[in-house]
Amino acid sequence: MRLVPPVTPSVVERGLLLRILESAAHRALCDPRHSITDGVDAPDGIQCAKVVVSKPLRRGASMEEVSIIGLDLAKNVFQAHGAAPDGSVVFRRKLTRGQVLKFFAAQPSRTVAMEACAGAHHWARAIGALGHRVRLVAPGYVKPFVKRQKNDTADAEAIVEAALRPTMRFVAPKTEAQQAAAMAFRTRDLLVRQRTQTINALRGHLAEYGVVAPAGSVHIGRLIAVIEGESGVLPRPVVKLAAMLVKQIMTLSEEIGVLEKELRARASSDETIVRLMTIPGIGAITAAAMTTFAPPAETFTKGRDFAAWIGLTPRQHSTGGKERLGRTSKMGQRDLRRLLIIGAVAVVRWAARRGAPKGSWLGRMMAKKPRMLVAVALANRMARVAWALMAKGGVYRDPAVAAA
Repeated sequence: MRLVPPVTPSVVERGLLLRILESAAHRALCDPRHSITDGVDAPDGIQCAKVVVSKPLRRGASMEEVSIIGLDLAKNVFQAHGAAPDGSVVFRRKLTRGQVLKFFAAQPSRTVAMEACAGAHHWARAIGALGHRVRLVAPGYVKPFVKRQKNDTADAEAIVEAALRPTMRFVAPKTEAQQAAAMAFRTRDLLVRQRTQTINALRGHLAEYGVVAPAGSVHIGRLIAVIEGESGVLPRPVVKLAAMLVKQIMTLSEEIGVLEKELRARASSDETIVRLMTIPGIGAITAAAMTTFAPPAETFTKGRDFAAWIGLTPRQHSTGGKERLGRTSKMGQRDLRRLLIIGAVAVVRWAARRGAPKGSWLGRMMAKKPRMLVAVALANRMARVAWALMAKGGVYRDPAVAAA
């Protein structure tokens, strides 16, 4: 038997064979028809990146096909995303701040969706004045629709995707008067925090020299008497620095008083606020805040939804038909929630000292539950009653008195 010696391929043949093998391997790995996917990120064992866009930009699409425009807001550079009724992308465009209104002025009446973030209410008013239908979506409802990476283009597309959902809940744009009233509340809160911080600093510094006073702004007079007195308890440099803090406290107190006077004047002239003040635990400031921060009462179908919007309902973690309720969600309007709980605590303290009406809901709760839990439950109840008064009119009537 004659043996044939092996044939050694030339350099050219070896290079050609290598390219053929590389090409076959590339097709096997990158062609989706021959890859095994796990449904999460990419085919198993992949060696080359490949991005698949679910809704690509339609070439040759006209602006007449656009039914909704998503606008990602910013300080200087905005991102617009136009989509057809079926959700397909018609255009993506960057806009400077000066180009935004010019761009929307040139468009026919369409739905414009934005995140309800800083500056959103201003742009909602400005774009709405051009004849467009503005929809504000809460940022928490937009985030689940952001695909992969976080950038302006993805955010604008996510805004459109969220706004197209048939069950999406939108934020009502605020008027300039509502925003001005909200600024008054926030300014007052800031000044109150600064005054509290300064009082605590003064109390802490004087405690180092043996001068103490009970907590609270009502007892600041005791510290002032020591500072301005001639007892010689405090060194002269300490007296000078403490006087600076006292002056700051007095200035803040005067500014807080001016704002509270304006808020109470507004409360006395508003019929809705006057009716809300008939609810125990709700005063002029809380009632005015209710009409400022809360959306129209027609937004909610019942008082329980309004209480949930404020964040006074338990957080749910239920599954398999088993209800698991935790602490309050604290997912709503924090200013209203804080004011309602403060008012409820005052009502509970008064009931603890004077006694709750016999057979009342508050009396039964205080007999078997901790006071703070009762206060939060009462705040929930107050929110539901407030919604009923805003939605249906009338004034609060005590159930015990009404039954009698």
